[in-house]
Amino acid sequence: MGVDYYNILKVSKNASEEDVKKSYKRLAMKWHPDKNAVNTEQAEAKFKQISEAYDVLSDPGKRQIYDLYGEEGLKGGLVSKERDVGGGPRGFKFSPRRAEDVYEEFFGGYDFVKETGNGGGGGLKKAAPMETQLACSLEDLYKGSKRKMKISRIVLDDSGKPVTVEEVLSIHIKPGWKKGTKITFPEKGNHEPDSAPGDLIFVVDEKPHSDFRRDGNDLIIHQKISLLDALTGKALNITTLDGRDIALTVSDIVKPGQEMVIENEGMPISKEPGKNGNLRIKFDIKFPSRLSAEQKSNLRRVLGRTAK
Repeated sequence: MGVDYYNILKVSKNASEEDVKKSYKRLAMKWHPDKNAVNTEQAEAKFKQISEAYDVLSDPGKRQIYDLYGEEGLKGGLVSKERDVGGGPRGFKFSPRRAEDVYEEFFGGYDFVKETGNGGGGGLKKAAPMETQLACSLEDLYKGSKRKMKISRIVLDDSGKPVTVEEVLSIHIKPGWKKGTKITFPEKGNHEPDSAPGDLIFVVDEKPHSDFRRDGNDLIIHQKISLLDALTGKALNITTLDGRDIALTVSDIVKPGQEMVIENEGMPISKEPGKNGNLRIKFDIKFPSRLSAEQKSNLRRVLGRTAK
């Protein structure tokens, strides 16, 4: 029979129109790609399947053709509920609609009051989401990483009794994510009586780094140099967050508050793969605490000429 649309929508073959709508609503909200930052490709595939199944099962004509001839007959353009004079099936053209079009049509015009007003079998309000902080080092956010998180949540057993279960979830931290980024696991939150399971949301938090500070997509590092080096030049070596060494030579005079910019050596930009912000080196000039009379005289002799 090909694809089992009833199984995809988690409804029986004698499901009513309301049953089909309720199931589509629940599954579409769960698998919409915008709600699945962890595995977008899988969500897009599931969302497309769910939308196609709803498109067929919510239309009496398409559903009858599907029930009689299956997916092959529906998509093959071979049959319809009407027959030619000779008794054979009349041609039928089925073209699956875009998943987003089905979604927007449904949520733009469906009567939610009707659904939630059905006594005993109506739609359930979703439980409040569970939010938890996901502490990430600057190295994690620079290179990306995979994390295993053990969670505890409340679910309802077969008798409807709340029980606590533990589960291990995999989180793929992508390079360039910022503090406040949210990773949503649909329906992995608590499941309370008379409510649908809530979502579990991890919120990225950035741990302080000993050397680098993040400013948007840029990285800032403070480099201490002596007054002598600021005036005469110095060779520097900066170790990046992924362990590379960048050799630099400061040849120009460094003034207080001055910074050096190294392009494309900052944080990865998550929405622009292959592109990074800048690395900004801020110089902190260390002045001597005291000078001898002879040193002062020598400085006056050398610097006095350049000041004229």
